[in-house]
Amino acid sequence: MGANISQLERDIGADQFPPNEHYFGLVNFGNTCYSNSVLQALYFCKPFRDKVLEYKARNKRTKETLLSCLADLFHSIATQKKKVGSIAPKKFIARLRKEKEEFDNYMQQDAHEFLNFLINHINEIILAERPQNNKNKVGEGEGSQEPTWVHEIFQGILTSETRCLNCETVSSVFLKIKFYYAM
Repeated sequence: MGANISQLERDIGADQFPPNEHYFGLVNFGNTCYSNSVLQALYFCKPFRDKVLEYKARNKRTKETLLSCLADLFHSIATQKKKVGSIAPKKFIARLRKEKEEFDNYMQQDAHEFLNFLINHINEIILAERPQNNKNKVGEGEGSQEPTWVHEIFQGILTSETRCLNCETVSSVFLKIKFYYAM
């Protein structure tokens, strides 16, 4: 490993990093911290990362999309020789700015809004790339669509619990998320 080990790995100890895992910060391009934080969180959501990397391996299309740029970024991180460092997500940010004008500026943005946009947009790309005969559920109308891997990862039940500070009664609200919530 010698020359490929970073100062951080030397300081902490290379054996402290899980095998086959990479820890890379993303360079900020004028208030892109909102996207960097979301991209890093999604990278460490292993089911999501695996599907994005699988997408890259299966799709050799020349059309550049936000999903293909994300796949390139994740692939770049996953194949680094060093375990830690930083990467400039230039291609992803450039594509993001082309796709959504709200993100085509140097103003501060909301990470939650970006996450919603990105997940929704990735799902739209997957659906648009499906063969025509796989787009609708069997026996369903035009508006129904087969779930994608985005649905499989992000659907579930959200539980919100509130406890009274006086009587300690707990009230729970369950929200079934058939899909991620949209803005």
